Amino acid sequence: MKYASLGNTGLIVSRLAFGAMTFTAGNKDLGSVYKVGAKLADELVGRSRDAGINFFDTADAYAGGESEALLGAALRPHRDQVVIATKVGFRSGTPLTQSGLSRRHILWSVDQSLKRLGTDWLDVYVVHREDRYTPLEETLQALDAVVRAGKVRYLGYSNWSAWTAAAALEIQKANGLAPFTHGQMHYSLLGRDVERDVIPMMRRYGLGLTVWSPLASGFLSGKYTRETLSASDNRYSGFDILPFDMDSSLSSVCELFRASMMPASPKSPSPGCSRKMQSPACSSAPPNPISSMTISPRSTSVSPKPRSPNWTQRHRSRRRIQIGSSRIWPIGR
Repeated sequence: MKYASLGNTGLIVSRLAFGAMTFTAGNKDLGSVYKVGAKLADELVGRSRDAGINFFDTADAYAGGESEALLGAALRPHRDQVVIATKVGFRSGTPLTQSGLSRRHILWSVDQSLKRLGTDWLDVYVVHREDRYTPLEETLQALDAVVRAGKVRYLGYSNWSAWTAAAALEIQKANGLAPFTHGQMHYSLLGRDVERDVIPMMRRYGLGLTVWSPLASGFLSGKYTRETLSASDNRYSGFDILPFDMDSSLSSVCELFRASMMPASPKSPSPGCSRKMQSPACSSAPPNPISSMTISPRSTSVSPKPRSPNWTQRHRSRRRIQIGSSRIWPIGR
């Protein structure tokens, strides 16, 4: 296993993280996803630790909090050796107050997560989504409060737009608030939208990147065929949220993915497992690295097309004229 610092912090995490979204103690709200009971959860966590993984990810919304409880139970004997991340923001109960990123919901949710995980602190607390109904300043002040209270060590965000994350970082810096250390985004061979604006913004601010669904919900594992894609026991039968053309993408791309899963820049993909036989594949590094010449045709075919104003900037950068030490930028066509 390889390790890296999380963003610009001193926290050392495995380059692969274990995602516990599939864990359940009986909740079947998403039956195609929530499949792993307590016994199997303990086995999967143990095998992941044996492979060198020390970074475990869950959320209060997964299986109504049952994912947190099962992950906490499996990691309790090893709490001082692992990094636990959980999230807040999605609905966690029927009352109107139990959703979003208000101060009330964040302060209540962090205590509930601590109880379910059976720990006195969270290594990483991630805001799971944007909340257009709550002022950004209110959310950031609440996150700073849980850090200052000793309940949380580091902060992150997930599924935020580049401009929102940048605005948050500037507010945090200007007001001395606990800063975000990283963003958790969807990123795979079939979902590379973050390359447009999100990753350049992260580089500018020194943020880390963790990745959810790096296998595109199992699609890139090569296990799906046109005949099995709609089978009732796979994730896509009840949780088809990723925007790509499955029919045109169906092919065995597992080796290509695994070669690209360990890039030069520090990222922590978070694959999840629902069967024991999947665990070694999730935790092993690619045995036969594929050259850039091999992966280039496929990666180019799924690369995100530039959008305005990105395409205009790219076009003008190609037409830049340099005379001596002066640079002249063409105007008009």
